[in-house]
Amino acid sequence: MKHYPEIKAMLLRWSKALLSRKKTWAVAVFLLTSLVLLDLAFPLPPPGRDSPYAMVVLARDGSPLRAFPDKDHIWRHAISLDEVSPYYVQALTGYEDRAFWWHPGVNPLSMLRAGWQWLHNGRIISGGSTITMQVARIIDPTPHTVTGKLKQVARALQLEAHYSKKEILTLYLNYAPMGGVLEGVEAASRAYLGKPANRLTHAEAAMLAVLPQMPSVLRPDRYPQRAQQARDKLIRRMADRWSKDIVADALSEPVVAQTVREPLLAPLLALRMKQQARRERKSAGNTMDTGQQNVIRTTVDPASQQVVETLLADRIRLLPPHVSMAAMVMDNQTFEVLAYAGSADFSDRKRFSDVDMVRASRSPGSTLKPFLYAFALDEGLIHSESLLSDTPQSFSGYQPANFFQNFNGPVSVSEALVKSLNVPAVEVLEQLGSDNFVSMLRRGGLKLDFPRGAAPNLSVILGGAGARLEDMVGAYSSLARKGMAGVPRMTPAAPRKEQRMMSEGAAFIVRDILETGGPVARAVEGNGSYRGIAYKTGTSFGFRDAWAIGVSNRYSIGVWVGRPDGTPNPGFFGANVAAPLLVDIFTALPDGRNAGPNPPPASVSQEKICWPLGTRASEQTDASLCPVQRTAWLLNGTAPPSFADRLKTATPVFSYLVDTRTGLRVAPECASHASETRQAARWPSSLGPWLDAGLRKTALPPAWAPECATIYKADDNIQIVGLNDGEILHRASNKDVPKARLEIRGSQADISWMVNGHIIANKTASQPQVIEFPQAGRYDITAFDTFGRYDRISVSMQASP
Repeated sequence: MKHYPEIKAMLLRWSKALLSRKKTWAVAVFLLTSLVLLDLAFPLPPPGRDSPYAMVVLARDGSPLRAFPDKDHIWRHAISLDEVSPYYVQALTGYEDRAFWWHPGVNPLSMLRAGWQWLHNGRIISGGSTITMQVARIIDPTPHTVTGKLKQVARALQLEAHYSKKEILTLYLNYAPMGGVLEGVEAASRAYLGKPANRLTHAEAAMLAVLPQMPSVLRPDRYPQRAQQARDKLIRRMADRWSKDIVADALSEPVVAQTVREPLLAPLLALRMKQQARRERKSAGNTMDTGQQNVIRTTVDPASQQVVETLLADRIRLLPPHVSMAAMVMDNQTFEVLAYAGSADFSDRKRFSDVDMVRASRSPGSTLKPFLYAFALDEGLIHSESLLSDTPQSFSGYQPANFFQNFNGPVSVSEALVKSLNVPAVEVLEQLGSDNFVSMLRRGGLKLDFPRGAAPNLSVILGGAGARLEDMVGAYSSLARKGMAGVPRMTPAAPRKEQRMMSEGAAFIVRDILETGGPVARAVEGNGSYRGIAYKTGTSFGFRDAWAIGVSNRYSIGVWVGRPDGTPNPGFFGANVAAPLLVDIFTALPDGRNAGPNPPPASVSQEKICWPLGTRASEQTDASLCPVQRTAWLLNGTAPPSFADRLKTATPVFSYLVDTRTGLRVAPECASHASETRQAARWPSSLGPWLDAGLRKTALPPAWAPECATIYKADDNIQIVGLNDGEILHRASNKDVPKARLEIRGSQADISWMVNGHIIANKTASQPQVIEFPQAGRYDITAFDTFGRYDRISVSMQASP
């Protein structure tokens, strides 16, 4: 037991040590519990004083199109640490807080230095604040007092306990005051320098890093000299971290800052994206306002957008008040919307600048005609040169007229489309079917709007339904995409959708007609007729809407001009106000026009066809059955015959007898000499008055021989009385304009009167028609009834000496 005292002493020391450790642990537990309770009792305010980020809508290159401030009208653009230039992070931590990455939120050395300077000078020389302490003051503003500083220290320690260093730095990047209504480095970089924060130079990074010290005093847009002095001070301090060359270059770079103004490019698209984002957030039940949710990226190309807006601004100054314009440009490969102008001048409220006409439903006028002819091609109803009748016609009571109130007689599909003739379009639609036409458009992605309870009818092809500019642009892209229509995409995340609108062959034929005029125009004019773009114009009833929509290999573009309130604009139609702007947009954009026509696909061939039958010329061995030949595009080798006569039921080919001696028409019971049988192709009855003398001589049977004239009347034709064919009128000097009173014999139907190819009146057969002859020259007078019967006389008026 000689070691008992030593053991006792050792046990005593262990007991004291254990008791001391228990006290230490108890103190530690008490302090930790106190800190936790204090943290729970005084939680950190939400970052940014519960202020949401500004919503910013970006172009495809990241530049802002438009920004929407937060509820306090603060411009704050969300950004992550990885999206900021490393030069800015280097300048910020190197100047503001070199120990940022290792201190616990407070730098004791800096605090001691700041306290000594305060005691020695009687005023605050430096605040000793770390970046974490500055963030603490941002989220919980405190007065510049000792109490305020202690609270700031506590909040800084609290921040370090809750956030990582990168998260704290990210808060600073987003909320640091940058002068005026700007907060955060991204908003400042965009506003002052016109670039994103990830593209800052060393000098620019230094200027923005020092700005939060005195944001009102160091604003580079107002006080560039002060900003440069502060910037240069920071740059020189970075000499131990940046090379001499970098420092020298940074010091030599001038301070150039643009005036702070709201970005305003594609403003209505930006507003649309904002509203859409809010709706999506609400439908998802997400009410949190995070920075990333408030950054909306679009597909808009800033250069293309600027081109479009500049062209619209130039044109709108020439238009009357209250008239607006809209335009949209879509990439044919990606379906990305490269330019979107919902109105012409966003600052002009008199022009309804806040009304987005890109997505407004308006009457499309004649812009649906390319789809009609494409569908008719796919259905095997027509080829490019099918014979159509541009004459006054009634379609179950519907009597369409052309835009300029004139008629052209026999026309081809190509001519009808190029001239945008209304009657031939209705004739084709009657064959295709209105319901079928609307269904085909819907299957291709173009949905038309009809009044409640209304059903499609023949007027739909002339604008009797509503359509949106953005939908029309997507539909027209099918002409440049082998028949596949694309849905315009306005954000990179939007899915790429396409639908079959028409066959590849039909798309080629219709596009070729719009680009060159078709195969006949190609043959006559060669490449001289090629425009490099294919477009169609349209004008709604009453001159309310003027359209022009077209495609090239690269773009699909649409233009609308009119008054958003629907007030008519007399004299405004697609060809004179919308088409010139459309052509200018194509011309101004890179690769806007094609260098030459595209080759036809395998399903399209070129052959000679006959009028009036419509079939291949190679199939006709009798030349009399092919009085007119035309070069046509055929789809899938099909040459459909011309439509059946709407006024008479008769075979397309008929036979007649001709006196071999006189060449006049005879019949077996009245022939005086030997006769022979001949054949002729029957022209539609409605086209009779429009066939010129040369064509009537070669394509129609000759006149009846005198011995048969008493037996056979000329197909029961009507007769004009009051003037004789070939009569010469004379006008005495200083006398009134000569007039003639004409009447009709042989018809009880309604009569249309035409002079030199222009309709001048529509009357009943019992009403006389007075014709004036104001100038010397020839006058071709034609009268025809609703059954296709007609008479024509030619008279001349000569001025007397």
